[in-house]
Amino acid sequence: MLRHAFQPILYDKEQPHMETKDWWRGAVIYQVYPRSFMDSDGDGVGDLPGIIDKLPYLASLNVDAVWISPFFKSPMADFGYDVSDYRQVDPLFGTLKDFDKLLKQAHKLGIKIIIDQVLSHTSEQHAWFIESRSSRDNPKADWYVWADAKPDGTPPNNWLSVFGGSAWLWDSRRRQYYLHNFLTSQPDLNFHNKDVQKAILGEVEFWLKRGVDGFRFDACIFQFHDKKLRDNPPAKVADSSSVPATNPYGMQRHKFDKSRPENLKFLQKLRKLLDQYGASSLGEIGDDDSPSRMAQYTADNDKFNQAYSFNLLTEEFSAAFVREQVEIMERRLAEYAIPGWACWSIGNHDVARVATRWGHNQGGPAFSKLMLALVTTLRGSSCLYQGDELALPEAEIAFEDLQDPYGKAFWPEFKGRDGCRTPMPWSKSGSNAGFSTGKPWLPIPAEHVALAVDTQEKPRESVLNFTRRFLAWRRRQTTLIDGDLAFLNAPEPLLVFTRKSGKETIVVALNLGNSPQRWKLPKALQDAKALDGHGLHGGVLERGELQLQGYGAYFGRL
Repeated sequence: MLRHAFQPILYDKEQPHMETKDWWRGAVIYQVYPRSFMDSDGDGVGDLPGIIDKLPYLASLNVDAVWISPFFKSPMADFGYDVSDYRQVDPLFGTLKDFDKLLKQAHKLGIKIIIDQVLSHTSEQHAWFIESRSSRDNPKADWYVWADAKPDGTPPNNWLSVFGGSAWLWDSRRRQYYLHNFLTSQPDLNFHNKDVQKAILGEVEFWLKRGVDGFRFDACIFQFHDKKLRDNPPAKVADSSSVPATNPYGMQRHKFDKSRPENLKFLQKLRKLLDQYGASSLGEIGDDDSPSRMAQYTADNDKFNQAYSFNLLTEEFSAAFVREQVEIMERRLAEYAIPGWACWSIGNHDVARVATRWGHNQGGPAFSKLMLALVTTLRGSSCLYQGDELALPEAEIAFEDLQDPYGKAFWPEFKGRDGCRTPMPWSKSGSNAGFSTGKPWLPIPAEHVALAVDTQEKPRESVLNFTRRFLAWRRRQTTLIDGDLAFLNAPEPLLVFTRKSGKETIVVALNLGNSPQRWKLPKALQDAKALDGHGLHGGVLERGELQLQGYGAYFGRL
């Protein structure tokens, strides 16, 4: 088994902004999907001890924080996003002692730990729901969203589940419907009930007391619903950014089932609690108008510290598209007296891997390097998904190997999320690519084995070593962390922008295409001096003209 083989020369121990109160601002956050990261006990599923074993590897990447997807007690219908006990580690992943050890060792290595929290819904196996569904007059009868059927027995309204079908399920015990915005086994909590809010804040505080550095809040716009249960109107344009085009969920304007105004006051309560412990917050926003919601949910320094959306997690890809999404976000943030902060993500556990989704498996290492540079040089923080530092493509999963209930519901047009969730390949010759001595919960494709960590350790130009080098370099360019951003009117496929802080301006030029490009910089920027040390090639500035090879990049300083 490969153990901690990394190049210390690329490990930047200087972390200038990590110990400040606002360490999260401009941070690079690495997402660990624990089921697929590293298995320590041979059961084919990754676990907390596996993460502990790989902490030196994570430190070698020069990321600022690690976001760990849910590891709480759960029946795993949605692989941990259906929590049955917020305060317990599921035995599949280890114990609370394992988590405490992970937290302590991560901190020794200068890594912040962010954990997932799913507040809008629980598992049907949670003790709260078991009591709530037992009768209409028990102490927790109103802790979930219950409603009577229409006179003809149909659901209360037209709300749809993200995972397909009606968002309502009939319960024979209470002879009522309950709301589930996701799986039928994920009933939604009733946040209009103050006791629910108090209980949920208590679950959050449990982890704050253990010393976590922050939270990523899943489905955070679903925490309140319209009390009148009014029907959603049809969408003027179907949403295909947060759900696939095959899903009728995108055909509604989700006016009444999420993003309700009452949520803002709850987020303010949540922020007060987090501030007491100096913890940060990252909200997941999958809304009809995500930029506006992100700006609203991060404004005024009294709700989330930052938020991310699915706007760069779509199939659409071009320089114009990226620019449009970023400029919309910048305009929305500027609408508030105290603007919030965006976090950018081009890959996570919910979408096809970026090497396939945007690169169509054609760009090779050069494309993957450029994508890392793109997402980490925009104004904001950034999330990197495990395996993208290896340039892993989307895995093809046969139907008989499929695990994701979302994919099973919309097969074959939408194959679900398993293709980006396959186990990390650590060793080319190791058992199951060094991930587990047992059969992995999802198959590991041969294409991933060929890109295993141990194959990328020695070659200086590997995507893995580029990631280490680039993130160490970026950390020293404070203008790329906190500077203002302005795009230049460059032709497709060039994405050119400046980051400016004080008297320093950095020019960033990225060729998002695979063919060489030339473009004359504006006269005011033609005296830029090339920056080196970032590890990207294929870009020069001569006599004011940018010359960029396919997937090439140029960084210059004024």
